[in-house]
Amino acid sequence: MRTVALEEHFSVPHLARRIDPSIVSRRGYRPRSAPPDGPNPLELMTEIGERRLKSMDEAGITVQVLSITGPGPDLLPGADGVAMAREINDYLATSIARHPDRFAGFAALPMQSPDACVEELRRSVRDLGFHGAMVNGTTEGRFLDHPSYDGLFAAAVELDVPIYVHPHIPPEPVRQAYFSDLPAGASRVLETAGWGWHSETAVHLLRMVLAGTLDRHPGLKLIIGHMGEMLPMMLDRADNVFRNDIGHLKRSVMRAILDQVWITTSGIFTEPPFLATLLTFGIDRIMFSVDYPYAPNAAGRKFLDRLSLSPADMAKLTHGTADALLKLNVGGKAK
Repeated sequence: MRTVALEEHFSVPHLARRIDPSIVSRRGYRPRSAPPDGPNPLELMTEIGERRLKSMDEAGITVQVLSITGPGPDLLPGADGVAMAREINDYLATSIARHPDRFAGFAALPMQSPDACVEELRRSVRDLGFHGAMVNGTTEGRFLDHPSYDGLFAAAVELDVPIYVHPHIPPEPVRQAYFSDLPAGASRVLETAGWGWHSETAVHLLRMVLAGTLDRHPGLKLIIGHMGEMLPMMLDRADNVFRNDIGHLKRSVMRAILDQVWITTSGIFTEPPFLATLLTFGIDRIMFSVDYPYAPNAAGRKFLDRLSLSPADMAKLTHGTADALLKLNVGGKAK
């Protein structure tokens, strides 16, 4: 069966090295511990070619939708950020052109320059053939509910492409308040993949609802990963406790999210969170993803093989919903 994975990452080291190391350090990047029993993800993500394709083939993954992993252009202001985003997107487009039936792309955007984000999204979709953009967390402490990003969302609606809201390292005040005074490695994991990433992305989505961003852009399509970033188990409670304080909104919290948000399975390969997501969002809003190379393709395949779904629902999960939402080419025709 055709299988699309759409939170799959790559890096371009020679471009990332242009960023002043002090900027990278201030944003919170710290050394990662390499796994003792497998390849280092930091090495795998630099390659978009035969090694990646071999891993995809072994796991039965037909298409990866690729996105840049940081540090990236969101760390740079002005012309430097704009130039880096363009170069990353051009690099990705060239890589996709070598294997157009196996790879697709999400645009990187110069998030410190909101007006430039609009033009780079349009260029990436219209000229490079990308299928949306990925935004990594906050930018200089600003969430996406900031009015400066309204133009970006209007462009995404105009182009009919989704924005993937991905986690980022929390800002320094948050790191100090919630994740400090622990052993360095444990602190880094707690503030990112172990907990902090997911809670902050859930807050990010809730802010976009509560600020009225989704009401202002009802046609905006958002994707979040990691089996819903904790929202599936908390969405009903949020809906109940906010209901007396959202007179400024056109919809309930739950209704706005269910109307405009899609979920991927990236990096989470157990049944309980999948069932919570299925019961909350429904099969039409869930799309398979691996989170390669941070997670192995083989783990994603084993998870799919364990699921008990009807053939029709499995087809939606593995490719049908992604093909339709991203308008991926299937058999040479636009879906």
